[in-house]
Amino acid sequence: MQTRIPTTRLLAPLFAALLALPLAAGAATKEERRQDVRDVAENTLQRLYKSQPHARDAIERSAGYAVFSNFGMKIFFAGGGTGSGIAVNRKAKTETFMKMVEVQAGLGVGVKKFRLVWVFEKQSDLDRFINSGWELGAQATAAAQVSGKGQEVYAGAMSVSPGIWLYQLTDEGLAAELTAKGTKYYKDAELN
Repeated sequence: MQTRIPTTRLLAPLFAALLALPLAAGAATKEERRQDVRDVAENTLQRLYKSQPHARDAIERSAGYAVFSNFGMKIFFAGGGTGSGIAVNRKAKTETFMKMVEVQAGLGVGVKKFRLVWVFEKQSDLDRFINSGWELGAQATAAAQVSGKGQEVYAGAMSVSPGIWLYQLTDEGLAAELTAKGTKYYKDAELN
């Protein structure tokens, strides 16, 4: 007679390992970890500018921006991910280190890695993102198409809300559809 192990017992160690990934970085000093986040953000911006040159103008005109790197996995009916990033207030020239956590539902198996660049036209939206976080729900799916005079600077970005734009990069380049659903953004208490 075979005994069957419930799927949740098999998945629990995988999700625990996923959530423990950020803890492995604990050996580095606070400033080293901050610099790692800055380096990833700069690398991400350079990749974005190469694939979407007008994005540089969007960021330079903005009140601020945020850059995140995410790693996640999905096994059968559940998935999740974690990430870290930095929000930059261009006017005040300040940095706020942040984290993100993602939860997914639906059938699938796989590991994904992507980067997000948020662009905030208004200071109030940037401040709200930094101080209150942001939750991206299932309604956030959007095509990377922008039309209208003066909007070419945001070509390749998804409009998340009026005045808030989001670029998603994968290993293959700029994503045509936003897949970061069920994601919460918040301040990193350890790095700020």
